[in-house]
Amino acid sequence: YFMGAAFVTEGAIPFAAADPLRVIPAAVVGAAVAGGLTEFFRVTLPAPHGGVFVAFITNHPMLYLLSIVIGAVVMAIILGIVKKPVTEK
Repeated sequence: YFMGAAFVTEGAIPFAAADPLRVIPAAVVGAAVAGGLTEFFRVTLPAPHGGVFVAFITNHPMLYLLSIVIGAVVMAIILGIVKKPVTEK
């Protein structure tokens, strides 16, 4: 979870590699929603990196974090719809 909170995306590679046709489009849509919301809210970030650890230097920290959460929820909903149920072996 720490890597994801810091926007270090390498931790997501195994999940995307295991099911790329479902995970990658869901991630793209979730990221697009989060990015679109930050633009809509006019959030600016002077750092060349994202994540919760730089939220305090944005001009609207709560709207920035809200955008991230909404994007993550959108991705989770899409994955919940398109992913196959887990079956025990």
